[in-house]
Amino acid sequence: MSRFYLGSPTSSASPSRNSNPSDSDSDDDNLPYPLPLQRSDFLAPNFSPSAYLSSLHNRHQTLEDLRSELRARSQLLSKELLDLVNSNYADFLGLGRSLKSGDEKIEEVRVGLLGFRKEVEGVRERVRGKEEEVGRALEERREVKKRIMAGRQLVEFEGRLKVLEDQLMVEMAGKKDAEGSDVEDSEEDEDEEDEDDGFGVSIGKLRRHVQQWRLIQEIEKGVGEHPFIVAQTPRMMKVRNTLLLDLSTALKQARSAGTDGADRVMKIMRIYADMEESAEAVKVLKALKTA
Repeated sequence: MSRFYLGSPTSSASPSRNSNPSDSDSDDDNLPYPLPLQRSDFLAPNFSPSAYLSSLHNRHQTLEDLRSELRARSQLLSKELLDLVNSNYADFLGLGRSLKSGDEKIEEVRVGLLGFRKEVEGVRERVRGKEEEVGRALEERREVKKRIMAGRQLVEFEGRLKVLEDQLMVEMAGKKDAEGSDVEDSEEDEDEEDEDDGFGVSIGKLRRHVQQWRLIQEIEKGVGEHPFIVAQTPRMMKVRNTLLLDLSTALKQARSAGTDGADRVMKIMRIYADMEESAEAVKVLKALKTA
């Protein structure tokens, strides 16, 4: 008897009323068959066997028939795969041969990479050596520059100390130069000539001497513990004592002038402070009170 499927045009035909009841065994053959499973259902990207089987709960088909159909489809797919392999047998053999020779190519690439790595390491070592060489050269350059600066500071220290000695007439050899500098100072002290009248020491000259002394001290601190600086300690002490002696003389003269010298006393005290010798000024004032 011909088979028809559910949903086909013949599925609406009903069996004849004149049919023989004895033919009930064959009535099952007249029931509609479900449509064959579609291949496209199995090609879905998110295909899930359990989900697919669950979607077949309304299918008019026994479980055994479904298993048979799935088994038949599996056999069909196996046959198609076998036919595909047979038809492309030569290509499969070529692929196998190419895979066998791939190890040799991989080894060649590995050896090439190892050689390249050694070359990179060599270049890196040479760059590291040049970097160390440049570092040593820069350090040497900084050391030379430091020595040059120290030499310039020593020259400036000696020059300023010699000028201050000549101005203070510490060394008699520079007395002539000191007299020349006195002429120049007298031109710069024009603003203080009036207040220096009657006093032996010029406030402006004392202030410049102390400023020069402070510059010499700053240079000494910048150079640090240098043998040349240490050797000039006696000269520095002599200059300091001479400055303090001049300030002491000026302070005594100002105090002896009474109220007329009060402003001059304050100026001399500020010079003591600029020299960072305020303690010496206090000693002089105490000595004047006890005298």
